[in-house]
Amino acid sequence: MSYRPAPRLEQSPLALHDPVAAANFPQTILRYRNQRASQSVGLETLSDAKWITHFGRFQPLPDNQPVPLALRYHGHQFRHYNPDLGDGRGFLFAQLLDDHDRLLDLGTKGSGTTPYSRGGDGRLTLKGGVREVLATAMLEALGVPTSKSFSLIETGEQLVRGDEPSPTRSSVLVRLSHSHVRFGTFERLAYRNEIETLRDLVAFVQANYYPECSDAATLFDAVVTQTARLTASWMAAGFVHGVLNTDNMNITGESFDYGPYRFLPYYDPNFTAAYFDHSGLYAYGRQPDAVLWNLGQLGRCLTLISELEPLIASFNDFNRRYEQELGLAICRRLNLTPQPDNALLATALYDFLATLRSDGSFEGLFYDWFGGILSEMRALSGPRAASYTGEVFTAFHDMLKTYDTAAPEKLDHPRFKQADPETLLIDEIEAIWAQIALEDDWAPFEAKLAAIEEYRQSLAL
Repeated sequence: MSYRPAPRLEQSPLALHDPVAAANFPQTILRYRNQRASQSVGLETLSDAKWITHFGRFQPLPDNQPVPLALRYHGHQFRHYNPDLGDGRGFLFAQLLDDHDRLLDLGTKGSGTTPYSRGGDGRLTLKGGVREVLATAMLEALGVPTSKSFSLIETGEQLVRGDEPSPTRSSVLVRLSHSHVRFGTFERLAYRNEIETLRDLVAFVQANYYPECSDAATLFDAVVTQTARLTASWMAAGFVHGVLNTDNMNITGESFDYGPYRFLPYYDPNFTAAYFDHSGLYAYGRQPDAVLWNLGQLGRCLTLISELEPLIASFNDFNRRYEQELGLAICRRLNLTPQPDNALLATALYDFLATLRSDGSFEGLFYDWFGGILSEMRALSGPRAASYTGEVFTAFHDMLKTYDTAAPEKLDHPRFKQADPETLLIDEIEAIWAQIALEDDWAPFEAKLAAIEEYRQSLAL
């Protein structure tokens, strides 16, 4: 794969960004580079020194954006409209094509102040960077459409934060994403009544991400489908995003921007990730409703340039599409060949998950029964075998019998000889960070990433 620059937003007439300068960091210590992701965009041959020059000092990539661009957007935060948002500690650094000819963004987090920093320092804690690298690796392994953590560089500053021991170490993260055009990008234009720019934005999104769409209504319909697929993949992965504001959702249906996320230790629809989510608005079980509400805000913006009826029809069809995508996601996670209607399987699975309360039981169920009935001997001789009894389990087990294994050869992977699945629970993350914070020991972090990568290869979702 060769490097193919494509700075399309910078070359477009759209006034959706402001040129900014990156912070001048006192240090640039490379802590992580995603070699597999860099191969997909032709940057794998960069030396570490060149890597730091581009992703720590932000010297432009050849024939790409001459300067970083802080993106403009608004958003609903916990359903309260905020017109004072925008890239406050990040920017769009470059755009390029991947090995599937998709337009991708290289965006930053923690790269310094911008016109939208709102009094903040524009920085990212090293712990926050470590957490995001781990999150994206695990989500990719579990088949969730997600941004990829591309680079993490420690920057040598001491940051003060109210929600963790301070001073704490600093970092700058670069993520590779399909798009940074957010629902909030549309909201800003609607709020400002910039109708022509809104039309131009729709045209830009159609041309670069949804060429099959012919107008704003068909674009919204496609976004509804992609977002239903994303939401279903979160639920099947037992993932709680934590902050499902409209500025944290993009138009290509890709998960990004990981703050107070969590993976479920066991099934609990009321489980929240953010300590400040006092009402449980973004709890695990409420994520589909939160996403639908956000889609309503995007649709409302498009009413300024589209007929209302098709927008309403697409919006009203979200729940059906979500349920369909959830069934498909569960089949993928269990390595089963989907059937025309997988709703009974989903119901039986979640009914049984609701009876399990041990840490790791959510991921453990998917791991033990990966491959369906072909994994029965493995599941019933493993560490969770005692859980696989009773009437509710029998209903789930009976459903498994009606499904064929999609890819039996996956079970030959040596990873399935291990008793336990790979997990990324909060205690694991904290233990990894403690070794970095106390001993500057990166071995547990690197070992975890290697283990997650092996898990990804074994599941091959």
